[in-house]
Amino acid sequence: MLPLLSLLASVLLSRVEGGEIYGGKEAKPHSRPYMALVRFYGNREGHCGGFLVQDNFVLTAAHCEGRKISVTLGAHNIRKSEITTQDIPVLKPFPHQDYDPETRVNDIMLLKLAFKADLTKAVKPIALPRPRDFVKPGQVCSVAGWGEMAGGKSPDTLQEVDLKVQAEKKCKDLFPNYYNNSIQLCVGKPKSKKATGSGDSGGPFVCKGVAQGIVSYAYKRPDVLPRVFTRISSFMPWIHRTMKLSQDN
Repeated sequence: MLPLLSLLASVLLSRVEGGEIYGGKEAKPHSRPYMALVRFYGNREGHCGGFLVQDNFVLTAAHCEGRKISVTLGAHNIRKSEITTQDIPVLKPFPHQDYDPETRVNDIMLLKLAFKADLTKAVKPIALPRPRDFVKPGQVCSVAGWGEMAGGKSPDTLQEVDLKVQAEKKCKDLFPNYYNNSIQLCVGKPKSKKATGSGDSGGPFVCKGVAQGIVSYAYKRPDVLPRVFTRISSFMPWIHRTMKLSQDN
């Protein structure tokens, strides 16, 4: 019998290619001007979500790192050339120094862009929380992404879904050796048909116009909820410090 830690590791979604949005809908074009498509290349290729937090920084999940990363801003239909789209290479990724790929603890990464984004109606940063902001169970927020939909179809256009924050115990029961409520959010009502998975990893969990979470990991079976998101407010000192050090160097 596998040790509990290894058993749990085997049921986590460890790839970003196979995630899904269930029970959502197509977003109004460019209604989320902060959204970024993060493409990575190297030993594996794929894409994540991300979001613009400054004209030269995108925030995403640390497990979306690759040897080469590029960001697309201002997109709605990622299969078409849109006049609003800006493709920008990543100059340098800054994954959290204590990120653990096995447990997904500290699953957060800043991407410094090679040049500043041109801020337009279709490309704008999103607000970040204050360090002591604490999203509470019962609150309904939204998430968006270009991950696979139910049935395995990959959407051309940005999809969105509203999800409810859950009590800590629900994620503790599902991920007893992994979930940490002080740095993570428990999201998605059990038995609900509304969900998001790791194909939308790195995307923002938006509450009242503020990015409060980052899509991180899920149970291997896509019908099992809730999911775990990184709690951004817990990392605000790290975000400010990393951006400042990057600008100074």
